[in-house]
Amino acid sequence: MLPAERDFYLTQSVHSDPGRADRLAGLPSGPAELALLVRHLLIHREEAGRYGCALPESRYRTEAETRYIADILDMVLELDDAPLSAPRRPLDRFAGTCRDFALLHCALLRHTGTPARIRCGYATYFAEGFHDDHWVTEYAHPEHGWTLGDPQMVPDVRIESPYELDFDPLDVPRDRFLVAGESWRRCRTGEADPKTFGVSVLGLMGLWMVRANVVRDLAALNRAEVLPWDAWGVGDAGRDGQDEAGEATLAVLDEAARATVTADFEEVRALYRDSPGLRVPETITSYQSFDGECEVRLRGGPQDR
Repeated sequence: MLPAERDFYLTQSVHSDPGRADRLAGLPSGPAELALLVRHLLIHREEAGRYGCALPESRYRTEAETRYIADILDMVLELDDAPLSAPRRPLDRFAGTCRDFALLHCALLRHTGTPARIRCGYATYFAEGFHDDHWVTEYAHPEHGWTLGDPQMVPDVRIESPYELDFDPLDVPRDRFLVAGESWRRCRTGEADPKTFGVSVLGLMGLWMVRANVVRDLAALNRAEVLPWDAWGVGDAGRDGQDEAGEATLAVLDEAARATVTADFEEVRALYRDSPGLRVPETITSYQSFDGECEVRLRGGPQDR
C-alpha cells in the first residue's frame, strides 16, 4: 500500500470522527478486539428479538438515523456511563444498523493505527438464497492486505451468539459478502437475479437497490460514509420501478461498479472527484424508515464529501 492510500484511510472522516480522545483511552488496537468492543456497544435494531429483548419504540425508530460516530458514542454513554471498554446489556447499547457497526469499527481502527474503510454490498449469510443489503469493515491486514470484517457477527462473550457462521467474521470470504459493484455486475450480465438482492425482512429487492448501493460504496471508498437510505445523483432513481436508467447512466454505473470492485485507490478517488452524479452533494435525500423522505444537509465542507 502506497503512503497516500495508507494516510487517507488512517484519517478520520467527518462521519467517523469519534470526538473526544479521552473517552478512547486504553482501548485495544487489534481488529478482533475492537470488533468485540463494537459488538458490546451496539445492537442492530432488528436483532433485539434474537437477544430476547424488545427495544422501546422511540429508540427503534430514531437511533439508527444518527449519522456521526461522535454522536453515537455520546448516546452510548448516555445509556450507560461506564467506560467504553465495559460490555453493556443489549438494551443499554446503541440501536443502529450494520452500517453503524462497520463505521464504529472503522473509526476505532483508524484511531488505533490500522487503515480502514467501510464497504456497502450484500451478504449471503442471513437468508438462504438471498443477498441481504449489508455493510462491513474493510481493514488493512499486515499480511493479507485489504480484508473484510463483520463486527456485527462477532460472537458476544456474555450472551449466546444469535448467529451461526462457517467462517471467521474478521475474514469474511469475498463470495459471502459481495461488494455492491460485484453485485451490479452479476445482475447486469444475468449471472444473478436482481430479485435476490435487497432487504429480506422488509421485502425490498431489485436492481434499483443495487444501483443505489454502487453509488454508496464508491462514496464510502472516498470516506463519505452515508446512511443506508441516503441517495443522490445517479443512485437516486428507480424506487417506484418507473425510472429505467438510460444508456448514459448505465455506463456511469458500470464504470463505478468496476472501479469499486478493483478498488484501485487513485481510480476511485479520480472517478469520485470528476463525476458530479456520483459525488455526495452538500444536501442529500434521505428515505428514512419511519419519517419518510427528507432533505438532509451534511456536516463539513466539500473536502468532507
